[in-house]
Amino acid sequence: MDERRRSELVAQERSGHTAVVENNLLEMSSMTGDVPPAMSGTCGCSLNGHMYIFGGCDNNGQTNEIYSVNLLDGKYAWKKVSKGSGTPPSPRDKLSCWVFGDRIIFFGGYGHKLQNEINRRNFIVDEASWVDDVYWGWNNEVHVFDPKHASWTEPQTNGRPPAPRAAHASTTLGSKGYVCGGRVMVRRI
Repeated sequence: MDERRRSELVAQERSGHTAVVENNLLEMSSMTGDVPPAMSGTCGCSLNGHMYIFGGCDNNGQTNEIYSVNLLDGKYAWKKVSKGSGTPPSPRDKLSCWVFGDRIIFFGGYGHKLQNEINRRNFIVDEASWVDDVYWGWNNEVHVFDPKHASWTEPQTNGRPPAPRAAHASTTLGSKGYVCGGRVMVRRI
């Protein structure tokens, strides 16, 4: 199969979403709007009937864009969320997220930062990956997104934080968020 045909098939597949319905059947629906580019390593969650996806790696590298789609209105129109106040996380992939109240909490991931943005307490540099003053690595940063105001915050956390990591799992139970597993450098956690 030639490359163009494969790309067309991927584009067709990406134009819809898959959902489990009552009778254990899968249903495909067409999606419109600002459909996100093909990416790997994104994280996503559902809040108030909207699916949000953030980060990931596309053909241009890692991103820190956030997209949403209303899953309840039947239109399935994606929109790229405009940056409101605050600073979003640096571009990254393989991070995790969870919902707490009416906000989305993002944790960790593998991404890049400028040398002057690196805090060695929460960013482990991948010594094999840097160009000029841009360094890639693993982090344990916590960022909070408020969809109602499209605002970002990076809260001060207390206690011993989890180690920087990417490709991990997370979930919530009550008012607590849990992080499990992942990878940092060549080590799986």
